[in-house]
Amino acid sequence: MTTYILRRLLLMIPTLLGVLVINFLIIQSAPGGPVEQMIFQLESHEGSSTLGSGGGDTMSSGNGSQYRGSQGLPPEVIAKIEAMYGFDKPPLQRFWDMLVNYSQFEFGDSFFRDASVISLIKEKMPVSISLGLWSTLIIYLISIPLGIRKAVAHGSRFDVWTSAAIIVGYAIPGFLFAIILIVLFAGGSYWDVFPLRGLTSSNFDSLSLSGKIVDYFWHLALPLLAYTIGGFATLTMLTKNSFLDEINKQYVQTARAKGISEKRVLYGHVFRNAMLIIISSFPAAFIGIFFTGSLLIEVIFSLDGLGLLGFESVQTRDYPVIFGTLFIFTLIGLFVKLISDLAYVAVDPRINFDSQGN
Repeated sequence: MTTYILRRLLLMIPTLLGVLVINFLIIQSAPGGPVEQMIFQLESHEGSSTLGSGGGDTMSSGNGSQYRGSQGLPPEVIAKIEAMYGFDKPPLQRFWDMLVNYSQFEFGDSFFRDASVISLIKEKMPVSISLGLWSTLIIYLISIPLGIRKAVAHGSRFDVWTSAAIIVGYAIPGFLFAIILIVLFAGGSYWDVFPLRGLTSSNFDSLSLSGKIVDYFWHLALPLLAYTIGGFATLTMLTKNSFLDEINKQYVQTARAKGISEKRVLYGHVFRNAMLIIISSFPAAFIGIFFTGSLLIEVIFSLDGLGLLGFESVQTRDYPVIFGTLFIFTLIGLFVKLISDLAYVAVDPRINFDSQGN
């Protein structure tokens, strides 16, 4: 197993390199980069000032700039803007410098925020950790037992009614359910029970430990409910189908014929084999919930997390933030995948990755 772990750790290097190369090429070729945005802002400010003073047209030609809308700015100003954002260097040099810095976990500073990329991520991380960690935990704690119960009671009224409820919950978009919750429970048209914004109250630091815990989950109640309402369907049905497939196999029939109790058959034999496919889906589910699915929920509940940070960074072409978060998220995803493989062995010791040559 040690050889397999070392091999997987070494494979993370070309994987990260490939992801960065592809995204660097895509983002660098996209129009409306940070230099163009700064030129537009300067042109707009200069144009407004000229119009306010009754002057004529400020646009002039002949400065030879490659940027659209830069005709009214002198070449030395364009050069300063390029140097400010590091675009005075050729693309290969910029990419190499980025790789050298990233190998030392130095992600630079944001183009448009007066902060480093690491400090921005640390600032937004509590919101994403709160939403992602607790929603993933709630979904797994409910979906797996529910899926097992549905498999055991396949075709019963319980199975039919829970399937209908799960489908209805899955069909409701999370952001729509969030709005319904706000109207009902956050000072909308009915009850003002839960807070509408933020992760904690303004007096959080003065509360006792138990008070801080209550306040924290009090603020998270509605976002988590809206966040997880549609997350039960896939995992519940995956658990049910996986258990049904194992229950109908010959070794289960043999165990029952030997007089082994149904509980021991289910949790001593079926559970270990059926859980393998569920464990394999954990990395994608965790990364998806943890990092990519929170934008609308964050906006609706005024939670400033990584989802909103990533969206705003793409809009403003804040390349250091885009690449820094991409690098960190990819690295976390690779480690989660490795942990998933180790969980395979914990669930079923018969699995040996070293002997499979993976």
